[in-house]
Amino acid sequence: MRSPFDILEAYERRSLAHAVQLPERQFALDLWRGVGYRVGQRRLVSDFREVVEIVPMPPVTPVPCAQPWLLGVGNLRGNLFPVVDLKYFLEGTRTVQQEGQRVLIMRQAGGDVALTIDELFGQRSFELDQQIAAGTLAEGRYGHFVDRAFHADGHDWGVFSLSLLSRTPEFRQAAA
Repeated sequence: MRSPFDILEAYERRSLAHAVQLPERQFALDLWRGVGYRVGQRRLVSDFREVVEIVPMPPVTPVPCAQPWLLGVGNLRGNLFPVVDLKYFLEGTRTVQQEGQRVLIMRQAGGDVALTIDELFGQRSFELDQQIAAGTLAEGRYGHFVDRAFHADGHDWGVFSLSLLSRTPEFRQAAA
């Protein structure tokens, strides 16, 4: 007669013999990941580390004597932050406000800032061999913030540096 331990050991051997092996987890080290969005006609991506949060457009209280690209001050969970029309800052034309519009929250010295965008595409991953020159994506004021791009799914995506934007003297001086 077999002992209870021998029986359990036999169960374990049979169980392990039929165990489904999980696929080996592979990490793609040659991927660049970011948040994809559109400002005007340009498709842009920003590094995940630069985007703190993505939230619906908050109610905005206008700030008198401010630059026209500063829409005002918003409130998110009790924290006040400036809301900036990114398209107006970069192109000089106002973003059309839409139902369900989202804003990107970025961190800068002194607190968070909300940036309006025209459309949110969500997470984007690019293989490093999809990298291309920034070309027309870096024309005009975008040239200060876009230094490279990726081509994927028939579109060019400019890599937009929110950290450079936050350090730009003009961006930091919103008083008119």
